[in-house]
Amino acid sequence: MKFAHFASNGRFGLGMLHSGALQGLLADDPHYPDSLDGLIATGAPSLESVGATLREHGRPFAVDAVEFLPPLATPGKIVCVGLNYADHAAESGLPSAAHPVLFARFHTSLIGHGQALVRPRASTQLDYEGELVAIIGRRGRHIAESDALAHVIAYSIFNDASVRDYQLRTSQWTAGKNFDATGAFGPYLTLASALPAGARGLSLETRLNGELLQSASTSQMIFSVAKLISLLSEFMTLEPGDILVTGTPSGLGFVRKPPIFMQPGDVCEVSIEGIGTLRNPVRDEEPSTARTHWSAAEIVP
Repeated sequence: MKFAHFASNGRFGLGMLHSGALQGLLADDPHYPDSLDGLIATGAPSLESVGATLREHGRPFAVDAVEFLPPLATPGKIVCVGLNYADHAAESGLPSAAHPVLFARFHTSLIGHGQALVRPRASTQLDYEGELVAIIGRRGRHIAESDALAHVIAYSIFNDASVRDYQLRTSQWTAGKNFDATGAFGPYLTLASALPAGARGLSLETRLNGELLQSASTSQMIFSVAKLISLLSEFMTLEPGDILVTGTPSGLGFVRKPPIFMQPGDVCEVSIEGIGTLRNPVRDEEPSTARTHWSAAEIVP
């Protein structure tokens, strides 16, 4: 099953992909179950039941006639992994990490499928990074690697668009990874049961204006989803709604000669086999009084 948050005429909705359309309910419908943020902790069987409710009581919404929102509006934690593909570490001139390189994103940087990635006024070095996302569905601490995948409820897609000169000003990457409207997430939350264990062996591709710039398999990750969850849970409690952005393969713009950075008018697409395609145009930042994007919290009645 594939679930999505969307807005239609300024009203928030929850839908599931069915026969090429979103079979959905708006938040003011009496059968509306809840947002995915509220449903994640109820478990996969509950989400499957929600799917049945959407099939029975929902109506079709054309995917090109709605505004997609991030599958989760306010994830508890957004933990990102750097240098998790050996070829990307090599192209960056860095050795493969003995331990995961971790950094945080915040939900204020998130946008949905179809919304614009914003190149900030502070820089012209906006780079693409196609990545797999694992969504935590069960609370845990000190999780054994052999048990870790039982804590994953779903997967999705991320474009960890990075403002490179800000990112590399210091050894800490927080600033360059948290500009508003640079964390594209979606379009769908795909239940883990619909994919191979750990989402391994899936093709991951990133295209800019139709040109293939990244191509890899999720099996090439240095630290698997299960390993990452086990390692993270050594020092923090993982909770339902936390998301793990698992790293990007080689082919990034800043290492190319000449470099390729995303420009206003570009379109970037990240595709992962079995999950879908996350597509976002690029535009320049508008004056500070202008809205960059709608959040789910603003649309919920």
